[in-house]
Amino acid sequence: MSPDLEKIVGPRVSPEQWRKHRMRYVAPGLTLMLARVLLILSLFLPYWHMRLNAPQYPDGLHLTAYVNQLNGDVAEIDGLNHYIGMRPLNDAAKFERAVAVWAMVALVLLVEGAMYLHSRWALLLVIPAVTFPFFFLADMWFWMNLFGQNLDPKAPLSNAIEPFTPPILGTGKIGQFETIASMGWGLILAFTASGVIMLAMFLHRRAYKPLTEKGPSND
Repeated sequence: MSPDLEKIVGPRVSPEQWRKHRMRYVAPGLTLMLARVLLILSLFLPYWHMRLNAPQYPDGLHLTAYVNQLNGDVAEIDGLNHYIGMRPLNDAAKFERAVAVWAMVALVLLVEGAMYLHSRWALLLVIPAVTFPFFFLADMWFWMNLFGQNLDPKAPLSNAIEPFTPPILGTGKIGQFETIASMGWGLILAFTASGVIMLAMFLHRRAYKPLTEKGPSND
């Protein structure tokens, strides 16, 4: 192995070290495997929920967001939004929803790749997966803000409400309407995966940093 490649891949574990400290070297891979499972499971679960309480809908209107689609009372909410000049919900994040599944597959593969690196380069591979749930919320806030702050002045009730940014988490008031937004189990699993990956990187550093500093012949 060339010196440059060895710097990326990191030191190898000798058979003697493996026998003496098996769990030390197994632990990072096991935790990264758990993180991959959590990310995959999150794909099939809702990432975000919103309930819209409106006078004409006593049971409220419900919106559920997955990483690649919106479900629920989308048409009814779009109907209400039309009167205040807000664009249809499905106009938001079209690119993000189109690539979401493949992006998640890429994140899982990057986390898997980190299992085979015994150097600091492993951290670079897992950063996208760690930051993904934060990006999801930030992207949702961006679209909520863009749509809420750019209402169509020609809409029938354009003068009845000021531009607004609906909260992506918690409760908000928009004129006579109330919104209640919360994380879904998919996003909760994604955040859990982030925590598991950070634990894996701690275990990774504990296992392989001594080999990097002292060489693979040391215990």
